[in-house]
Amino acid sequence: MTIQKLGFIGLGLIGGSIVKTAKRIHADLKIIALSAHASTITMAYEEGLIENSENASIEDFCDCDCVFLCAPVQQNLLYIKQLKDIIKDSCILTDVGSVKGDIHKAVCKLGMDGHFIGGHPMAGSEKTGLGNATAYLLENAYYILTPTSAIHPSYVEEFQEFIGSLGAIPMILNYDAHDAATAAISHLPHILAASLVNFVEASDDSQETMKTIAAGGFRDITRIASSSPVMWEEICMTNKDQILCMFDAYQKILNDIQGKIAALDSDGIRRFFQSSKDYRDSLEISPKGSIRTVFEFYCDLIDEAGGIAAIATILASNNLSIKNIGIIHNREFEEGVLRIEMYDQMSYARAIELLRKYHYTVYER
Repeated sequence: MTIQKLGFIGLGLIGGSIVKTAKRIHADLKIIALSAHASTITMAYEEGLIENSENASIEDFCDCDCVFLCAPVQQNLLYIKQLKDIIKDSCILTDVGSVKGDIHKAVCKLGMDGHFIGGHPMAGSEKTGLGNATAYLLENAYYILTPTSAIHPSYVEEFQEFIGSLGAIPMILNYDAHDAATAAISHLPHILAASLVNFVEASDDSQETMKTIAAGGFRDITRIASSSPVMWEEICMTNKDQILCMFDAYQKILNDIQGKIAALDSDGIRRFFQSSKDYRDSLEISPKGSIRTVFEFYCDLIDEAGGIAAIATILASNNLSIKNIGIIHNREFEEGVLRIEMYDQMSYARAIELLRKYHYTVYER
């Protein structure tokens, strides 16, 4: 691999996770970073993630083999202009934003399209900042690449190989196809989650009955409403046309099921929910031969004090780290179960084996 030095502008959740992953897998990589917060640079330096103990300047990126733009969208566009006369001829310029159209147009207008490969790791969290970044966030996650038509194929191949080496699954798309897809599977769902939260708040009574009884289903579907408002403001501003197009299509589906309910069309209502169940279930289990992207399973809880601690102790004593854990109450399981997510396939399989050894009932997904 000829990529030996990386530069990062922004070290939030995504940028920080890429840095942590890169240092875990390629320990000899040289990495420098610039951040809006000096404390972030200090933290990254003290953790051994970057070379610079103080904030890097734009000029410091002159010898980087690849520069990752991980700041908010509008800030990235400003940094591109500053980098134009700084980066070397062979430098690959990339970003991690969830909208690709504006940045592609910007690099073309600046004559930098021979350097640019748009990037969007399909991983994240409602949490933000370097402190929440992990060295495993990219594990088996799709990482969309949107190279310009002007960049040399060898650069695309090299960068694709590098992203694959981080444990992610690179996928190449043109930027229009990317923006349409993310409008449907990411941007619209975030807007709907936020809208549902705002709707319940506005509809609640003075005793906050709805807020009090809001259970797992509501919390699960609205979890992403806790994401950064600033980030989602920028996404809506930069992917307006695609989002509005998806709104129109989605409104037709809402109108259709509204009509079926009003007409007491039991067959139509059932088909509506059956179709969504079938498609949603197909997302839960990876098709044969593909790579599992979420390593989660469910485990019956023993009705006793310390039940969760007992499970966590079993896994921890066998050097297995839990990525996420939570209690689920829904009709699918009838009783409460523990949802456990692991970092990788090996940990997932080992955790299930251990818990079954201790006579826990485990449901694989």
